[in-house]
Amino acid sequence: MQPRLREPAENRREPRPGAAGASPVAGDGGRDLRTWARNLAVAAAAGLFLAFSGAMETGQAALSTRLIYWLPLMLGGAVLGFAVAMLVRRAPRVSTNPWVFGALLALALSLPTTVVVWAYTNVVFARPFRFAELPLMFWPVLLISAAMTAIMMLVNQPGRVTHAPPEGAAPARITFMDRLPAKLRGAVIYAVSAEDHYLRLHTSKGSDLILMRLSDAISELEGLEGVQTHRSWWVARDAVESVKRDGDRVTLTLKGGAQAPVSRPNVKALREAGWL
Repeated sequence: MQPRLREPAENRREPRPGAAGASPVAGDGGRDLRTWARNLAVAAAAGLFLAFSGAMETGQAALSTRLIYWLPLMLGGAVLGFAVAMLVRRAPRVSTNPWVFGALLALALSLPTTVVVWAYTNVVFARPFRFAELPLMFWPVLLISAAMTAIMMLVNQPGRVTHAPPEGAAPARITFMDRLPAKLRGAVIYAVSAEDHYLRLHTSKGSDLILMRLSDAISELEGLEGVQTHRSWWVARDAVESVKRDGDRVTLTLKGGAQAPVSRPNVKALREAGWL
């Protein structure tokens, strides 16, 4: 029986606790230097976009002023987001649903951020400090916080996991097997990779293409121990023969010779699970 990837069998159909990507620099990966660098880079890119686009009625100011305004705000927001995320994660059951976690994080983050944005706006643009403006600033701050939270979740979200039945249980029926072309019937599935609108099936009897979305295929592969190592790859655990590292890049060599890439958000999870 194949070893389980992350969760014990009784929890194998539940979303993984932690919602690592639900905040800018949150979760277990947030303590990793590369994760910090990636999330701060995303925040900086967002700051540049907001500065060059003149978002939130800042377009009348000089570009240098907009850069001084938006870049520190977005980078500071990323750091503040990490601290707030640690507090939100303590709420019971919040981490079991990453989208609930993200919604609560965006709301909790917006409260202190509104005060920071109000004060910093008045300083940068030499405006008088009017407390009556605080409630008006909350909504645009909430909008940006929600957008950044969603972006960070997508950037840091590990791939989906499929699971074999627990030890001693009856073999699961893999509905995806019904989609194998005639020449691949009865083959062992090593991997599935996306090619435009098609999926390439890597099996013990060779490969072939079928018309299907990868997300739908992964749902139907439940019952096999595997993981989505990359946005365009799902790999069966038993198919991995070796691991190749080239700097920050990690590639899995599979039975049959296929090379499956591992995206950065998945490296830590696969290492902890014993794949790497």
